[in-house]
Amino acid sequence: LDYGILTAALLMLFIIAWYFGRREENTRDYFIGGRKVPATVACLSFVATEVSAVTIISVPATAFAENWQYLQFFIGSAISRIFIAFLFIPVFYKYDCTTIYEFLKHRFGRQTQYAGSSFFFITRLIASGVRLYAACLGVSVIMGWTLVQSLMLFTLVSIIFIGFGGIKAVVWNGAYQAIMFYLAALAVIGWLIWQIQGGVAEVWRIAGEAGRLSLFNFNFNLNEPTTFWAGTLNAFFVGLAVFGTDQELMQRLLTVKTRRSSQNAIIATIGASLPMTMLYLAIGTLLFVFYQQYPDLSLPEYTKEIFSHFTLHSLPMGFKGLVLSAIVLASIDSPLSSLSSSFVMDIYKPLTSGRLSERHYLWISRLGVIGFGIILALIAYACRSVENILWFAFQIISITGGSTLGVF
Repeated sequence: LDYGILTAALLMLFIIAWYFGRREENTRDYFIGGRKVPATVACLSFVATEVSAVTIISVPATAFAENWQYLQFFIGSAISRIFIAFLFIPVFYKYDCTTIYEFLKHRFGRQTQYAGSSFFFITRLIASGVRLYAACLGVSVIMGWTLVQSLMLFTLVSIIFIGFGGIKAVVWNGAYQAIMFYLAALAVIGWLIWQIQGGVAEVWRIAGEAGRLSLFNFNFNLNEPTTFWAGTLNAFFVGLAVFGTDQELMQRLLTVKTRRSSQNAIIATIGASLPMTMLYLAIGTLLFVFYQQYPDLSLPEYTKEIFSHFTLHSLPMGFKGLVLSAIVLASIDSPLSSLSSSFVMDIYKPLTSGRLSERHYLWISRLGVIGFGIILALIAYACRSVENILWFAFQIISITGGSTLGVF
């Protein structure tokens, strides 16, 4: 049954990719979908990309081992989206940008465009490598596969689906993935509440006494990343850098027809992302109470594997297939399209002075998807020693995020 659910989920992925990714005639179609994607679909795709396997695997682990203070980051993140809607998006539409680094060409010249795109490659490849590792970690634990086997599956599926369908396949599948993330979370939460003796009231009591429901930390120590002040400031600037100056997420918002629709789409992500984050935090809290009530059950060696371990050893058939499908789909929503678009439009096309045919650039775009897919798999394999995946992902953003945001 679990394999059947996973197979059906992947089959739907390819059906959507084939239907919406047909007749790619030029790079504009391939990278921004001819600006014909509905705003609601762009919003859900943005959320699916933002969530990724890091949220599905690591947010429950964070709530299981710590508390709900991670949710403080959402306040600064929400404010940053409003800033992006009214400061960044109008400029990108004014210059009819296919990639956001084209704006830097108009503002400062080619060299700044090359630099911005190069910084994107560095940060996005490493950050996405961590995300891919998180997904492969979950699948390898649940399926009993090696990390290499999981990486090969994800890389092959991602290259085929994105290489054929381009951004239209990515965006429409992102909307489908977001719905699957919600379904999997709700199913697991329902099953856990049914299994826990005493229901929600007992969850509240046990988790509250253990400090697992702590939400706000108003300590004024700014060196502590989980305080309200540091977390909100951090999330605001990280949000500006990730949502506004990172081609992977902004590419989704450039696929809609008008500036106003794009602005509405990013503001709507606030209401779509918050419930999903809360659901996966709730899973972590429920897991903590579940293992308190069933102390004879084995725990994983590493806390980061708690959700995958629980899925493998405790969830019944069907539920396991839903979680597995969510993790697999989260990993396949990879940055290959945005990396390829930035390479072709910001580096390759300017260096060839745009003299070559659109057919040639489309062919190079697809080759770029293959090349970046292989690089991403190698980086994911190198992330095996990472302990806390969630915080490491934030650290990566800080490498180039501040300088790139400053330039924009």
